[in-house]
Amino acid sequence: MIVSEMRCELREVKLSAKPGAMLAVSPKGTVPVMVMPDGEVIDQSIDIMRRVLAAHDAEGWLERDDPALIAVNDGPFKHDLDRYKYPERHDGDPLLHRSSGLDFLRELDARLTRTANLSGEARGMSDAAVMPFVRQFAAVDSEWFAAHAPSHVQDWLSRHLASPLFDAAMVRVPPWAPETPKVMFSR
Repeated sequence: MIVSEMRCELREVKLSAKPGAMLAVSPKGTVPVMVMPDGEVIDQSIDIMRRVLAAHDAEGWLERDDPALIAVNDGPFKHDLDRYKYPERHDGDPLLHRSSGLDFLRELDARLTRTANLSGEARGMSDAAVMPFVRQFAAVDSEWFAAHAPSHVQDWLSRHLASPLFDAAMVRVPPWAPETPKVMFSR
């Protein structure tokens, strides 16, 4: 929403106590969920990003959208990330999944040897879609990541984490409850 400059009502939810109002619009109970003014519900991050950028793409992010890369991130890499990050929830070897995740980081690194960001010199859709998952991967064992992750990936991640955009996106608000006042977010 920040880059698109779209105004929205932000409702932070605690996933261990999902409000009924949220489940009423999105029974799958995952976040994010975006309810459009006409009542349409969009419950996939990438679909929300593409929708709001289609309305207003101030930085040209959609010009730097690589759906194939994002599909690998959202599919095989996320699969490995979940099993590395939460080994107690999944039957398997977390180190095997860390190794497989590292293979994806090497693919990213190959791109980052040519350009500052995943799909060009300027940040774009690919960076915004992939970076949060690489951030999670790095956080599982930050010492291991610092010692083993490819250097261009580490530099790229560090730049994005240090950006004013990341700071603005990580604003903390109290969990929403139907009786709480609205929190409006706009640039």
